[in-house]
Amino acid sequence: MRLELKGGKTAPRLLQDLIHYDPCRLPPAGFNILTQLPLYDEDEKTAPPQVARNSCRHAWTLKDDQSSLPRQGQKPDSSTVYNVAAYCIECRSHLDLCLDFRGEGNEFVSCPNKPWLLHHFIHKSEISQNRHIVNSAISSGKENAWVDIQRFQCSSPNCSAKLSIIFKPPRLIAEWVSLLIDLGSISQRAQKAIAEDPERFEGHAIPHPTTVLSTLRQYIINAVGGDSRKIPGNNKKWLLCLGEPCFDLLQYLGFESDGQDWLPPRPQPETIIPIKTHLRILLDDVEKELLVLISKRPAAEKRAGSLQYVPISAMDDIMRALGCLKYQQSLQPRNVDSSRKESPFYAGLGATCDFHDNLITFAYKRQVESDPSNTPYYLECLQEILEDRRSEALQILVAIEASSDKISLKDVRSAYKEIGLEFPSTLFDDDTIIGTFQSRISDAPRQEAELRRALKIIGHHRSSEKIQQIASNVVSNYEQAISWLGATEDIDDSFLLSLYCTKVNENPADESIANQAVKIIAQHRNSSALKAWITTGELGETDMDVAHAYNRLEIPDRTIDDETILSAYNLHVSEAPSQTNDLRNALTAIAKSRNSKLLQSFLNSGMASSEYPPSEWPVGLENIGNTCYLNSLLQFYFTVKPLRDLVLNFDQHKMEIEGESLTNKRVGSRKVSRKEVERAQRFVYELQKLFQSMISASNAQVTPEQELARLTLMSSTTEEHIRRQSMLSGHRPSLGEINGRPVFGPLPPHAVEHDAEMTDTAKPETNHKEETGNDNDADNSSDATLVEAPAAEDDDLIMLDQQQQIFEDKENLPPNKTVSVRSNTPETHLQPLGESSPSRTNEQQKLPDTGKDAAQNQEETALIPNAPPPSRPPPFPPRPKPEEHIITTLDEVEIGAQQDVTEVIANVLFQLQCAVKAEFLDESGEQIDQIKKLFFGKQKSYTINNQGLIRTKEEFISDIKVDVASGPRDIYAALDGAYDVQQVEVGGALEPQYTTISQLPPVLQVHVQRAQFDPEKKSSFKSDHHLELKETIYMDRYMDTHDEDLMQRRWECWKWKKDLIRLEARKKELTKSDSNMDMSELLASTANYLRQLVEGTAQDEDPIEVSDSLLQDIEAASADVKKELEGIDSRIKSLTTNIQSQFSDLRTIPYRLHSVFIHRGYVSSGHYWIYIYDFVQKMWRKYNDGYVTEVKDTTEIFEQDSETRPATPYFLVYIRDEWKDQLVDPVCRDIVEAPHESPDAEMIDISDDSQDQPEPIELDSFPTDTDADHATIDIGVAPGWDAGRVTRSSIW
Repeated sequence: MRLELKGGKTAPRLLQDLIHYDPCRLPPAGFNILTQLPLYDEDEKTAPPQVARNSCRHAWTLKDDQSSLPRQGQKPDSSTVYNVAAYCIECRSHLDLCLDFRGEGNEFVSCPNKPWLLHHFIHKSEISQNRHIVNSAISSGKENAWVDIQRFQCSSPNCSAKLSIIFKPPRLIAEWVSLLIDLGSISQRAQKAIAEDPERFEGHAIPHPTTVLSTLRQYIINAVGGDSRKIPGNNKKWLLCLGEPCFDLLQYLGFESDGQDWLPPRPQPETIIPIKTHLRILLDDVEKELLVLISKRPAAEKRAGSLQYVPISAMDDIMRALGCLKYQQSLQPRNVDSSRKESPFYAGLGATCDFHDNLITFAYKRQVESDPSNTPYYLECLQEILEDRRSEALQILVAIEASSDKISLKDVRSAYKEIGLEFPSTLFDDDTIIGTFQSRISDAPRQEAELRRALKIIGHHRSSEKIQQIASNVVSNYEQAISWLGATEDIDDSFLLSLYCTKVNENPADESIANQAVKIIAQHRNSSALKAWITTGELGETDMDVAHAYNRLEIPDRTIDDETILSAYNLHVSEAPSQTNDLRNALTAIAKSRNSKLLQSFLNSGMASSEYPPSEWPVGLENIGNTCYLNSLLQFYFTVKPLRDLVLNFDQHKMEIEGESLTNKRVGSRKVSRKEVERAQRFVYELQKLFQSMISASNAQVTPEQELARLTLMSSTTEEHIRRQSMLSGHRPSLGEINGRPVFGPLPPHAVEHDAEMTDTAKPETNHKEETGNDNDADNSSDATLVEAPAAEDDDLIMLDQQQQIFEDKENLPPNKTVSVRSNTPETHLQPLGESSPSRTNEQQKLPDTGKDAAQNQEETALIPNAPPPSRPPPFPPRPKPEEHIITTLDEVEIGAQQDVTEVIANVLFQLQCAVKAEFLDESGEQIDQIKKLFFGKQKSYTINNQGLIRTKEEFISDIKVDVASGPRDIYAALDGAYDVQQVEVGGALEPQYTTISQLPPVLQVHVQRAQFDPEKKSSFKSDHHLELKETIYMDRYMDTHDEDLMQRRWECWKWKKDLIRLEARKKELTKSDSNMDMSELLASTANYLRQLVEGTAQDEDPIEVSDSLLQDIEAASADVKKELEGIDSRIKSLTTNIQSQFSDLRTIPYRLHSVFIHRGYVSSGHYWIYIYDFVQKMWRKYNDGYVTEVKDTTEIFEQDSETRPATPYFLVYIRDEWKDQLVDPVCRDIVEAPHESPDAEMIDISDDSQDQPEPIELDSFPTDTDADHATIDIGVAPGWDAGRVTRSSIW
């Protein structure tokens, strides 16, 4: 088991680990010996490797000039800072150790002291920095520019000691060291110098590496001593030992080229120790490294009397600084297990093996105090050390800890083994452990005491009150009672008694405990039912269980808000009024469990409470069945003042059906029929009734009429389709059977009620195909002939039964694009529509020729053996009456509820335009009216062919369609997707095409397309990616323009986006893998593993040979990929910034966010509600069916929902900023109190024209954009519109 140990280390332990710490060569498991505590693996009987095999065992040597050391006998105070600088004479690494006692606090007591025998350092990972690259003030780009910084804090509350350990690599990289000691390199540059001037260098030999190293060291010493004399470029020793080939090294050290000569480094003189300047420290470090390199040269290279290098160890100075120079050590021999390479238990306590028992005790107590959650591990370490030492003092300490109910990991392992489970138990939950324990008791009842002791240990280790309570077999509180019975807190009282009976039957001896558990639960719940059972033995009336309550209301997600729960309740009550009491009990249980004031208010008064009086608050709309998105849509339309005024004063805008206006009426680029106009006007009158009710209702909710829902949700085309389906019969009569096979023929005329005379004269056979083909006006005919076999009886079921879903599935059908009404036969053939039908243009299936069937029937008749020829035609069977299913308004509402939100919006706008009279017609004959001006804009597409010719097309739009399929984005990025350039196929060739907005509507609608298709799964799904909304957007960037500067910006931005796509694709290639590592990490890991194979450090692997060149190539490739990824990230960041700021200065056409349609659920199910902003009250309201509430925290609108199925924006409405006060008004209330019922009461018609109506708003009264700061753009004008110069903020 891998624990997360958070204990610390004593100063001697930290120093011992510092000797072995090599950040360049961590062990394969990645264990950091300096910052982590080792964990002994009981199963493997080993400790993890703490150091790599090839790591350096440092011999730290003091750097005097960089150190600030404690004086002999000096004690630190609150202003003391110790610095110990050292370098390793083995690997030339550098160490800076800083102990800072400065800090705040009234009482300063430095460790060590009497209670705190040593510093106990806790690693601070949050402010530490593992090996990372740093920028150097003097850098050639080749030096080892990384550093490893680890920070610690003494755990003593009165000691402010903060320890920083900075580990740095050698200053001289391998390439430079090779230049200084490689005989080939030295010989090459020396021979070059001799060859250039052989007479001058006559008698000079090629220098030894020791001479080269000493020469460079001497130059550095001279420079540090202040000798700034120029080094002549023809200096013999300079040319032979260093010269031009060492340019990078010399430049790194501060040497400067001055023509042919060289200027030595000029460090700033420093008289105060420790030295501080970067160049001075660099030269001191390099001088020390040169001494190390000289000391390692063969004795043959060194001349007699040459430098005798005697390094001074830094260990005593480090120990003095850490306050552990003379810590108390043990003199007793230890029982060391030679089978273990290294015991981790001393290190686990942050101690060393030579600690006195007093220090072992100190270390243990500090670990437990610092990391109490891992006390079992530290106690096990103490037990193992006791076994190692056989110390009486430690034995007493272990006994004291055991008596205080502390347990060790050894005890935990034994406990799990006792009850029959393996340790670690991370895969087991409490119930599994308890179940295993109970099973063991039933198998071995005599071992119950031992098993309960083991279970108690396990419960203590897991901090599980439930397990500990089972182990102790006592019940004293509510939680224990629930746990003992094996129940949950939301279980109802009746089922609780079932668990009681089960417990007592299993073990009659537990009856008294079971009774006590029930009493405690009854008291806690204040349950009259359980109290009655305790007294009488009979269960009283029970409250509904919360889980059952949610199931009763068909609410699978308990995290939904209160308004949605009320919507579910009202929906079920409307569908099943007889079950109201049961439904109310469910709502009561939920209200109690949620402690919901809103639900309690509704249960008490029948209304949801509001802080505002009804006259200042909008009404809600009750859900009449799968219509929550209809309610959202109606609430939105009600807030649009020009539309609301048009509806309330519809008679002033109503189109006259008679006359030429109907003949010329075109909406949506097609002619509309009289039926469609009449239907549309019925729709507006129904909408008018609703709006009047929303204004005058005294209740908090009003109910839309089913007729309004039907007309809103269903288009005339869908309605016509359903009507035709309803006229089809489900059965076809048979003319009899031949050999058990039915014989079918054309249907006869209706039989007369009196007995018909049978004649021998056969009636002429009618060609069925011709009959039906000539029935062009048979809209009301029920004689459609079915030519297929009769359907099964089950096929008569109407699909409405299939629509009954749980509440979560009642909405958001971005539904099927075609309305699916099941026919009574496998295949239904429709007759042509009449000319007046609104669906006349729909494509119909052709009727099949039934002649073949008739011929086949005759042929089958002829095959009957010995059949006499018929002497007379068979009698006509009685004409069966079709089993009709009358599709009601409610049925049509259910079917219409399958339409997508945008389809419903399109249907509403179409009907509104059909119902109102035109103001004028454009050149294409399209009707221009108030609705067109309010909701419709125009966009213009440009397609550029290979010859550079541009084709344009302009069309009306009622919304802008955006998507979030590829990932989260903000509203601008989503809108960009609709107007960015793209490649389209034209005549087999790809051509660029982009779109602009030539006219903006006052009410700008944005449809967020979330329904996506997964080609692999062959199914649709909803994209839940976050769309970041902005309360104000500026549409300048999307407007149609001939402004060259703006067009250049667009093309530049499109190029950036193309580059961004390419870079993101490349990044995906380099980062996508099954191991959660990018390509650079994979290559580095591969190289590291291969090196372990070479060195034999890989687990269970023998050393193998791998060429150095292969390792170098892999590491180089890893570095290249890492560099490429860094470049890609940098470029992506730059491009993203450029794209986001490209149009940020264009802010002349502001639109304000007004409405946000929200959906939670799946692609074909879920729930809708809407948020609407009140610009006057400056508040957002949430309209959730019958409940309208203020949004206190707007994060629910603008931030990502954290739920599994988040609530996401589906449709947005933005309003032109300067017209918002004239365009929208969420609160329009004039409450009319309902009169008291009496025989003489006079009925009041609230729609009477004598009542005050809101003054209508004319769109033509809106000001036009003539501000001087709006740049004018010459754009093309659609046919029928006034031509001229329009602004970039062109609008109706």
